[in-house]
Amino acid sequence: MVLDADETLAPESAPKIEKLVALGENAGYFLERHNHSSDSENPVTDYVVRLFPNRPDYRYRGRVHEIIDRSILSGGGRLHKTDIRIDHSFSSNREARRRKNHWYIEILKEEIAADPTDDSRLDFLAAEYHQLEMFDEAIEIAERIVRVRPLDARAHYLLGVYHLLYKSDLARARADFNQALKLSPHYPEAASFLKQIDQRERAGSLP
Repeated sequence: MVLDADETLAPESAPKIEKLVALGENAGYFLERHNHSSDSENPVTDYVVRLFPNRPDYRYRGRVHEIIDRSILSGGGRLHKTDIRIDHSFSSNREARRRKNHWYIEILKEEIAADPTDDSRLDFLAAEYHQLEMFDEAIEIAERIVRVRPLDARAHYLLGVYHLLYKSDLARARADFNQALKLSPHYPEAASFLKQIDQRERAGSLP
């Protein structure tokens, strides 16, 4: 079990961890991370692998936004999603966060240049640009992710969100969401956005 210094385990999660450990599986487990900031009432949720077997061949990769997912998979392990919750509290000092974002961007660029095959760094780079509200740069990286992972339904979905919400490009967004649904037919978020596009187009055609 691995936690960062600014992360805490929700008390009700401990018994769930004990049950998974008792299984003794060669698997990594995604935990539900609630990211809290004092300048926002609603936490942002993401999923991170924090529970996995203590094996010498399972090593974290990356100088920032370190991940162990691929190491587990390459070692013959599996990845499972859980409802185990951890809480992450971070500084609400906007200027300090912006400086950190820019610092991370430069490190991620260096890592991508050193190993262009590690496309996981692109996901984090897009996220850093997004946090800085540099949406044109985030979209450029999202488009690059789709090119290197054409069979990734989520990559097409996220690109569709960018084209719809930040470019108002309904045609490209529709194509992105349709491709996400083609790759993953049961993708409710993509289907929901397609309905929104239909509604906007119908409203625009009204006299």
